[in-house]
Amino acid sequence: MQNIGKLYFTIREVAAQFKVNASKLRFYEEHFPSLKPKKNKAGDRIYTQADIDHIRKIFDLVQTKGLKLPAARDYLHNKDGRNDTIRQSIEKLEKLKTFLVELRDGL
Repeated sequence: MQNIGKLYFTIREVAAQFKVNASKLRFYEEHFPSLKPKKNKAGDRIYTQADIDHIRKIFDLVQTKGLKLPAARDYLHNKDGRNDTIRQSIEKLEKLKTFLVELRDGL
């Protein structure tokens, strides 16, 4: 159920997409700090496609791979940490490359 033109989805729409109750989504929201859908003025949760992709990762880890909630939470947290480390390394290497190119051009 992918609505290409739609930006926000209600909790019922997301629950129907994953074939679960809305309470399960709220449960995962409590146990995964990285899952924080925005709320509208009425206080209803509104999910973006990024939120839905994140829920899909959680469901894959918990239901398909059989990880317990703490293990899945740690996996997602460490994955984000690794991405930050990789990003920082790439930035350092790009600066080094720029320096070396300038040094070469100066010779």
